[in-house]
Amino acid sequence: MTSPPTPDAGEAVAGAEVAGRRLDEVVAELAGVSRARAARWAEEGLVEVDARPRPKSHRLRGGERLAWDPPAAPPPGGPVPEDLPLAVRYEDDRLLVVAKPAGLVVHPGPGHPTGTLVNALLGRLGTGLPAGGGAAGRPGIVHRLDKDTSGLLLVAKDDGAHLALSRDLAAHRVERRYLALVQGRLAAETGTVDAPVGRHPRDRRRMAVVAKGGRRAVTHWRVLETFPAVQLAEASLETGRTHQVRVHLASLRHPLVGDRTYGADPVLAARLGVARPFLHAWRLGFRHPTDGRQVELSEPLPDDLQSVLDRLRGPTG
Repeated sequence: MTSPPTPDAGEAVAGAEVAGRRLDEVVAELAGVSRARAARWAEEGLVEVDARPRPKSHRLRGGERLAWDPPAAPPPGGPVPEDLPLAVRYEDDRLLVVAKPAGLVVHPGPGHPTGTLVNALLGRLGTGLPAGGGAAGRPGIVHRLDKDTSGLLLVAKDDGAHLALSRDLAAHRVERRYLALVQGRLAAETGTVDAPVGRHPRDRRRMAVVAKGGRRAVTHWRVLETFPAVQLAEASLETGRTHQVRVHLASLRHPLVGDRTYGADPVLAARLGVARPFLHAWRLGFRHPTDGRQVELSEPLPDDLQSVLDRLRGPTG
């Protein structure tokens, strides 16, 4: 079976006759696709009304400028093996842990059909991934990291390992700690944010702390070092929602340095030499699915983030 062709991006002005109709219904007609497909585009932030992403249920008034930019179609048959470099920090016959660099997408998706961590894993000699473990296009992936977040990531090699590790993740038995450089000074040396996270009500490409429709999210943080204008903090996750650390710290009005998506000051980031959100998954702990022994790993900051701290700390000796 071949995948349906990917429709072209398009623009149109909504006529007066569409007043009161849903966005997904109108875009489906204009783009020549099913309503379900247009709805997915809208939920992924790929449909704009007057240059702003709108949800699929948005009601049109007529006269708005509509724009849609469909994702590239994934390769038929699922992710393809690719010869890409991987930094493996732990491996046995059931799982492996990789140090993901910033800029690498974890699995194929809209706009990234190839060149992902999953493609690299499939192309790695001797690395088998479970056929059923993980969602479609995400074989073996137990948890994810944002594209611009570096650090440790856990991958299962068989269905049993994936099930066991996923259950431990859901039961908060997988330790995940991040190093984050935040703007300003947090209100205390330690704290917890327990606030539901869901899609931003006006920008579907972002997440937010929401009153309705979100999922429970809990982040614990502690301050490690304080500098003028910024603090280095460690964030520990109980849950694993999309952009959780970024959203929760931004909700405290202390966004990550370099995270313009969630309100960081670009002038401060430029002054400190931060070119991406300062976030690194530095510690990972989990029970091995074979014998239950505890496996604990740590990963130092990559050079781009370590150099920022070195400048903040100043000369030593």
